[in-house]
Amino acid sequence: MRITDMRPVLASLAVGLAAPSVAADVTGQLTLRSPQIGQGKTIPAEQVYDGFGCSGKNISPALSWSGAPAGTKSFALMVHDPDAPTGSGFWHWIIYDLPADTASLPADAGNPKKRLLPSGAVQGRSDFGTTGYGGPCPPPGKPHHYHFRLYALKVAKLAVPADATAALIGFNVNANKLAETDLVGLYGR
Repeated sequence: MRITDMRPVLASLAVGLAAPSVAADVTGQLTLRSPQIGQGKTIPAEQVYDGFGCSGKNISPALSWSGAPAGTKSFALMVHDPDAPTGSGFWHWIIYDLPADTASLPADAGNPKKRLLPSGAVQGRSDFGTTGYGGPCPPPGKPHHYHFRLYALKVAKLAVPADATAALIGFNVNANKLAETDLVGLYGR
């Protein structure tokens, strides 16, 4: 192979070296975990909303992730209940512009008063009408599914206004995603 034929390979290596380092998973896939929320398991009362007939503590769960693909420049987390009787589901928590070197969030990071998010991260408005985490509180009946979706993004910052809706944030997240993973918890009353 001639040296001139190596330019594309060297260029791609240089880009890879310049990218921020993120935790790699042995499976090579983006993976999301929580000590409070098990895949397909019931969400504990600590994470349940405190209001609308529910009496939880409304503490966002601790989360950790690994396996981000090369080129990841930020992360977004969107928590959605597709079973809510609204016709479009219900958004419980939205965070974007999480720096690429972030690999976890502590419990209660969704409380804006505690300031536990990494510098630069932004919390969007939930369907409760506030920024920050709003836990499960479905109407009585069958359990609902709560999707904690983590996205690895190819941009460092989403170009959305500060008062953006979940739909606009979701549009921009999906337009810039490199990978996504989903942790689903259940809650009913």
